[in-house]
Amino acid sequence: MKRVRKIIVGLAVALLAVVVLFIGSIAIDALMGRNRMNELTNMHLESATAGKVSVYVARPDAPGPHPAVIMIHEFYGLRPDIIAKAEALAAEGYVVVAPDTYRGRTTNWIPRAIYLVIRTAVEQVNTDLDVVFDWLAGQPDVQPDRIAVMGFCYGGGKALQYSLHTDQVAATGIFYGSLVTDADLLRKLPGPVLGIFGAEDQSIPVAEVRAFEAALNEAGVPNQITIYDGVGHAFVSDMETIEAGGAPGAAWSEFLAFLEETLAD
Repeated sequence: MKRVRKIIVGLAVALLAVVVLFIGSIAIDALMGRNRMNELTNMHLESATAGKVSVYVARPDAPGPHPAVIMIHEFYGLRPDIIAKAEALAAEGYVVVAPDTYRGRTTNWIPRAIYLVIRTAVEQVNTDLDVVFDWLAGQPDVQPDRIAVMGFCYGGGKALQYSLHTDQVAATGIFYGSLVTDADLLRKLPGPVLGIFGAEDQSIPVAEVRAFEAALNEAGVPNQITIYDGVGHAFVSDMETIEAGGAPGAAWSEFLAFLEETLAD
């Protein structure tokens, strides 16, 4: 009995140590990354409802007006790979805004990324995106009726939620984001949907993607759902990977074609 008690106590101590290390790592990462966002944003949008919304804005070189895209980061937060994608999309002729939906926080540490996802309510994100959308729609170089929203991973799910929140979005792009499979809810979507997924994705299984596609069809929402073989979650990681071709390159090309079709004059 004493031996069993010692084992239980030992396991409890080990578990407690893991929890302390987990929490401590989040705090340390937050301390070390206090100034990261200053280097990743180039504009602050002021709002009475949301306060300051920090964003990175990328514009085409040619004069407008242009269609526009709100690009939402993955669960790590706004990082250089999103900035590079925004610039690449701007080179294609779109005004792109990449908002910091974590309000000043970003990380490369998975435990803190999970913490940030948990602590960021969809209502807060929608409020911030309303600010971004209204600012974009008021820009002289933007076509206000041709604004799409898209995102990667966490951002893909938030893009879908935002399109369910407003009737002003022209199109929605989802790169392996959390899905809604209720056709009654999806009827609220104001425009066509592109969904990009990986066949080996363990967090969003193929069966769920097919259920999403079926619900979109039932709701009468135009959609284009593609599941790429041989890749898992977050396979469209950065511009270097995209430019190397394969599934990431094909997915990015599909996204560009979708934007051209849905946002064209």
